[in-house]
Amino acid sequence: MRFLADESCDFTFVRVLRAAGHDVLAVAESAPGAPDDKVIALAHSQRRILITEDKDFGQLVFAAATSTSGVIYVRYPMRYRSTLGVDLLRLVEERDEALTGAFAVVEPGRIRIGRTP
Repeated sequence: MRFLADESCDFTFVRVLRAAGHDVLAVAESAPGAPDDKVIALAHSQRRILITEDKDFGQLVFAAATSTSGVIYVRYPMRYRSTLGVDLLRLVEERDEALTGAFAVVEPGRIRIGRTP
């Protein structure tokens, strides 16, 4: 799968997904400091699922009806961060096709996947 990791993301996502053979572009490497609207537009134009820890992307997708190829919004408190990479990889492997065009919220022990407008 193809992903764009927002600058707000723990770089663990990038390393784990790349090691598993996924195509991951990191905003921190390719477009540091890019505003959210440019980040989501880049993900959509390259057909990448955006991975973020920034809740502002929910506003862009739902309130502003911004087009997207999919968003994974990660909400992990510090005490659960040790399992973050493994949990994200499991999500991608188990729910791969369901993530395309969806807005997924990932929390410890809970995953919600909804369709974008």
